[in-house]
Amino acid sequence: MEIKHLLHKEFTLEWRQKYAISGILLYVLSTVFIVYISFQTVSPQLWNVLFWIIMLFASINAVVKSFVQESGQRQLYYYQLANPVAILLSKMIYNTSLLLLLSVLTFVALGFMAGNPVEQAGRFALALLLGSVGFSITFTFVSAIAAKADNSSTLMAILSFPVVIPILLLLVNLSAHSIGLLQGTMINRDIMMLAAVDLILVALGLVLFPYLWRD
Repeated sequence: MEIKHLLHKEFTLEWRQKYAISGILLYVLSTVFIVYISFQTVSPQLWNVLFWIIMLFASINAVVKSFVQESGQRQLYYYQLANPVAILLSKMIYNTSLLLLLSVLTFVALGFMAGNPVEQAGRFALALLLGSVGFSITFTFVSAIAAKADNSSTLMAILSFPVVIPILLLLVNLSAHSIGLLQGTMINRDIMMLAAVDLILVALGLVLFPYLWRD
């Protein structure tokens, strides 16, 4: 029940502050347009890399505000009312939904501007889902840690880098299979590894966040 109310709060705040999502959409569309006018024709391999680069920076811009934008007084108010696990889960679910929307928009825009090389839509959709979950968990929890520090933006970049790199490598390989750049049975291993990374990150976040929240 707490998660439901907290999710409603997240969507209500986002609806009131439309400039945040508008800025992210502008970034995605303008980046895709720059890619189009710069390359004209994009090879499948370059398309794959560009897609995840755009998604990475869009994810950072979308999720970084999860805890950083909230004042200490508001966090104290949440601390008195809600369970810290419910707060973290609600933000992860909301950010995952937002990143899924952004990934679909990026896919449609990049496919329209530079062509759509995806041959296996199901596998690519699975990559989008696992990637959105991984980015959401990573940046949400790191945002919570960075919010406690003075130089939050620098700390977030330092903490996110070693976690995001393995996720990116697995996502690039998984989407390369769906495009037809890679062949073989390694795709099942990549899917299992990516799902395992997401589950480990969720478990670590649920265990560590209550201690962080008390500070």
